[in-house]
This record gives sequence, C-alpha cells and structure tokens, in this order.
Amino acid sequence: MTQHPAKLLKIGRISTLTAALLLAGCTLGPDYVRPSSTLPEQHKEAVAEARATAPVNPEWWTLFNDPTLDQLVALTLANNQDLQAAVARLEASEAAAREAGAELYPAIGLSANGSRNQISGDTFSGRNTGSATYNNRRAGLSLSYEVDLWGRIRRSNEAARAEALASRFGRDSIRLTLIGQLVTEYLSLRSNEAQLEVTRQTLETRQQSLKIVQARLDAGAASALDLAQAESQLNAAQGQWSQFKRLRALSENQIGLLSGQPGLKIATASLEQLPLPPTPPLGLPSSLLEARPDVRQAEEQLIAANARIGVAKSAYFPTIGLTGLYGSESAALTNLFSGSASILNAALGLSMPIFDAGRTGARVDQASAAQAQSLANYRKTVQTAFREVSDAIVNLQEFANEEAAFAAQVASAKRALSLAQARYQSGYSGFSDLLDTQRTLNTAQLLFLASRKNRLAASVDLFKALGGGWSPA
Repeated sequence: MTQHPAKLLKIGRISTLTAALLLAGCTLGPDYVRPSSTLPEQHKEAVAEARATAPVNPEWWTLFNDPTLDQLVALTLANNQDLQAAVARLEASEAAAREAGAELYPAIGLSANGSRNQISGDTFSGRNTGSATYNNRRAGLSLSYEVDLWGRIRRSNEAARAEALASRFGRDSIRLTLIGQLVTEYLSLRSNEAQLEVTRQTLETRQQSLKIVQARLDAGAASALDLAQAESQLNAAQGQWSQFKRLRALSENQIGLLSGQPGLKIATASLEQLPLPPTPPLGLPSSLLEARPDVRQAEEQLIAANARIGVAKSAYFPTIGLTGLYGSESAALTNLFSGSASILNAALGLSMPIFDAGRTGARVDQASAAQAQSLANYRKTVQTAFREVSDAIVNLQEFANEEAAFAAQVASAKRALSLAQARYQSGYSGFSDLLDTQRTLNTAQLLFLASRKNRLAASVDLFKALGGGWSPA
C-alpha cells in the first residue's frame, strides 16, 4: 500500500498538465460589452415643487402611512402565488448555475464490482480440463475531466450564472409589479369608498328635495313635472350607489387574490387622509433606470445569449478529455486492499468533428440570432422604462393641476347649491335650477375624488417606473 500515493501522484501530474493546457486555451465567442445608450441624460419633465431631498425608502408604500396597506403588502409578499412561482424559478436557475460551475472541476467516483466465473468442458486447445471456478473482486477511484481548451465550459458557466441573475431580477420585477398592483387596487378601493360617501350625501339631499317637492305639490306650489324630476334624480343617485358599491367589492376581491387571502374584508378608511409621497427632484438622470429589475433582467439575458455563441462555436473544435482509474483487484474480498494486485490507468481522449452536415453552423447562427433578439429586447426595455418614467412624471403633475381645479369647482358648486336652495324655497327660481346645481356638485365631488386617486396612483406608477425609488443627484 505504500506505493499508492506515488501512483496517485502520477494522475496528479497529468491533471497539472491538463491545467496548463487549459490556461493556454482560448475562449470562443464575443466578450460582453454593455450596449451604448441613445437615451437623453436626464428626463425633461419636472414635477413642480419637488420635495425630494433624500433617498426614498425601498419600501416606498410605507410613505402612505397606512397600517392596513402595510399589512396587505406583507401578506402579498408572503402568500402571492405568482411570487412563489418566481422564487421556485430562481431556485431552479441557481441550481443550474451550480451544475454548470461544477463542470469546471474533475468528477471523481468510487466503483466496486465482484464476479464469480466457472469454466467447464474443452478449452480452446481442445483439451478437457474439467471445470474451474474463480472469483474476482475489484474496487477503485475513477477520475474524468474535460479539458476546456476552447472555453465551452467557461461560456456555459457564464451563461448559467447570467440566467440565474436574470431569474433573480425577474423575481424582483414580479415583486415590484405585485406591490404596485396591490397599492393601486387599494387606492381604487379607498376611492370607491369616498365616492360612496359622496353618493350617500347626495341621496340624503335628493330625498329631502323630494319631500320638499311633494309638500309643495300638495300645497299647489309645484307641478307634477317637478315631482317626476325629483324622483328621477333620486333613482339616479341610487344607481350610483350600487355602482360604487360593486366596484369596491371587486377591488376587495382583487386585493384578496393578490394577497393570497380569498374572502378578505377591509375596513373603511378615508382616501383624503392618505398623504402624497415625496416627488422626485428636478432633472432625474436616465441612469436611474439601471436599477429597474426588468432592465437588469433583460441585460443578464443578453449576457447569457452572448455567452451561448461561444458555446455553439466550440463544437467546431476537438474535445479533449482526461480519464483515470486507480484501484485494487483480488480473488478474495478479505485481501482486496492488502494484496499486491493494483490497477492504474490514465488516458487522454480526443474527439474531433469532421463532417456534421452544417449542424454546428446552424447552431451558431441560432445563437447569434438569439443574441440579436436579446439585444433588441434589452434596448426596448430601456426605452420603455424611460417612457414610463416620463409618463409618470407628466401624469403626476397634471393630475395635481386637475385635482386643484376640481377642488375649486367643488367649492363653487357648494356655494351655488346653497343659493339655489334659498331661491327655490323663496319661490324665485324653479326646481330645475336646483336640480342642475345638485348635479353639478355631485359631478364635481366625484371628479375631485377621481383626480385625487389618479394623483396618488401616478405616484405609485413613478415608484414602479424608477424601480422602487430614487436618490437625489
């Protein structure tokens, strides 16, 4: 047994030679270089009265200061099935990356076998020797290793690692999208609640108007037309009530689906109490888009596709493999490792492609086309991200202006309604004038709430478009 280390050293010397060949080899295919950007350095849009003076917390939804919303986001991150599937895909891609990385190292195995053989009858010499029985026992360590002269394994490993990172950013992208969907749906629910409250107040007003008209009709001071108009407007308000109640229920159901809580019930709250998150500073640099998970995912997919070209090209060149075996052989199991019979085998094998009818060339073309497709997808993702940020900034600004205009309209409509009620009760104007002012106020209030919700939703879109936040330049 004292000779065994020396024999193993021989295999080690071959491995050293192989390593030297590996270092002398080349890596086929193009090295990755990030594509140049055609985007402007900054977004031209600016939000008036920007208040951002510090980096935004990545948990940007907490800026709404709503404990219910925070709880719903936590439930979504813990229970959403789309996110769970993304996590599983990430685990699979990380395992594939580990598998690809393992090819860089030799594979060592343990083998053992035993046999019992019996020979009887005439031998090949024609002599009858009777019968003979013998046993054979064998055990040893085997080694196999592919010499990566052309970089096939290194490119495969590069592609696998990039795909694993792409899966990680894909998970992050789904996470960001889910949170954005949840927050937007939550804002819709609160908006529907506020519109229900406005409709409730409108119902009370129109019920009172109906009573007044009925009393005036009984006194001969109003017409049947006035009564019919009052009843029509009351029915319209009841229809509004049913509509907003339905929309709130649908939003609640969607939130239950996103958070993995079917049948979820959410207590009512005020939309107007939700604070506006900070707005971004002037002149946001376009380089912020690099933080978006979908942009980073697209780039990693491009890196993987780029590496696959080298993998495909390596098929043009020979494959060199190293195999080795060291073990012992004996007729008896008891002296398998103490006997004098030992086995040592080391070999280099070469496989050289000669003719494959264009298969390798076709695979290289496929890999090159896939890389071109990934490049186009990356550039489109970056351009789309830039547009989404610009759109969100514009929407945030204009919805703020819209909200201010509707707030002024609500104030004016309330004053007009007060005057119309006084004139109608005094007999200076007809019931139709009162109805017009009531409709105007109702419409203005609903439009104000819608613009408020849209303004809050635009801030959510901006957070999503920027990948979850920003840092001041």
